[in-house]
Amino acid sequence: METAATPTRTEPVASREAYAAVAQAFDELAPQEERWARRTRGYHDLVTAVHQAIVQPGASVLEIGSGSGDLLDALAPRVGLGVDVSPGMVELARRRHPQLRFEVGTGEDVDLGETFDFVLLSDVLPFVDDLLGLFRNVARHSHRETRIVVHSYSQLWRPALRVLELLRLRPTKPLRNWVTSQDVENLLRLAGLETVTTTRRILLPLRIPFVSGFFNGVLANLWGIRQLCLTYWIVARPRPPDERRELSVSVIVPARDEAGMIDRIVDETPALGARSELIFVEGHSGDGTRAEIERQIELHPQREIVYVAQEGRGKGDAVRLGFSRARYDVLMILDADLTVRPRELPLFLDALETGRAEFVNGSRLVYGLEPGAMRFLNLLGNKAFSLVFGALLDQPVKDTLCGTKALERHRYEQIAAGRSYFGDFDPFGDFDLLLGAARLNLKIVDLPVRYHARTYGETKISRFRHGWLLFQMAVFAFRKLKVEIFHRH
Repeated sequence: METAATPTRTEPVASREAYAAVAQAFDELAPQEERWARRTRGYHDLVTAVHQAIVQPGASVLEIGSGSGDLLDALAPRVGLGVDVSPGMVELARRRHPQLRFEVGTGEDVDLGETFDFVLLSDVLPFVDDLLGLFRNVARHSHRETRIVVHSYSQLWRPALRVLELLRLRPTKPLRNWVTSQDVENLLRLAGLETVTTTRRILLPLRIPFVSGFFNGVLANLWGIRQLCLTYWIVARPRPPDERRELSVSVIVPARDEAGMIDRIVDETPALGARSELIFVEGHSGDGTRAEIERQIELHPQREIVYVAQEGRGKGDAVRLGFSRARYDVLMILDADLTVRPRELPLFLDALETGRAEFVNGSRLVYGLEPGAMRFLNLLGNKAFSLVFGALLDQPVKDTLCGTKALERHRYEQIAAGRSYFGDFDPFGDFDLLLGAARLNLKIVDLPVRYHARTYGETKISRFRHGWLLFQMAVFAFRKLKVEIFHRH
């Protein structure tokens, strides 16, 4: 695994004295932890639910400020390691979860000599002596694909939390910092990390059947109310290094009734990366598309061109079939109507090879549209659904319906492995990929492309029938990504 480069540390090492009061407070809390956990179980169940939606089971996970170890255990890690400044809490965690590893130490200075898939900083920032030192050390324990999950309190709730402490409904803790999400994003940048998503969660930190689910799954996602949530959540990753990787590329072209476009696709698609192949997925055409693909294969024996017969129906099925037959590092989709030209594809590859993106999404809504390229109602629908899905993904996505997308093969395999979470509901393939990428907290980046009018055949999109289907998909995605996680607890 690779370790992210970080600046040489010049600040003084965090001393045990700096954490003496914190360690003592949690040492005293450890014998009473089970009693307090019962009192605050509703809140901690909600926190666990959000983490379970972010952290993939079977990953290697480091939790700094691990306390009793219950959260780390709930995530079912392949390798789980907790670090805490309180010897009492570490001893409690070791007894409670002997299959996991727990160490006494500070987040700024612990040196574990390994990197992790996830690093968790849950409810820990208010106690940290050196916040920048903490994030720099997190970077040292991260590899290229690590996700850092930060969870802390909104300042709006500071008076309420103090009242709960005075009423003995919450344990009194020696808080030092009230760090805003903007503070965290700034610290991440300084430490060589970058934000992937930022969101707010938990409007009602109590467990009340049906009521909690409605407040936290529905109301907490509404603009204006979201800002009142108790906690904010940031998922970050190491900033990509300056080096470029050379990747091989598979370009998948779903093609039904596109016979007049096949020769142009072959002629205009450039050689990409270390090696590249062009995969046509065709089925049920009535205009000789298959024969034209086979003719082009014969005419270009020097090119890696592959024909795959589609037995199922729909673009989504064609994309998944093409991805399953692809051999190379990067998977790209190119629509056969060439409304997005193949000359745009090297830009998609560049974003992946440099690490600036982990999922590259074409956006047709930046440059002016060629006359006749997109009807007015389609344009309005695209803009509306982009706003909706951008809010669902917690990342800005300007054009969800652009067919040109790219990601690395191993990332697609992760999406495919978790496809049962959403089910096989997407006939287009775009949302299956976007929602899967968002669930993995991949860095999604829009890449502006020029959109041209179709010159052969007819569009396969029905404005009203497919528009209704997209609305249903948006409601389904909202339920899965925002609501359902809170109904499990």
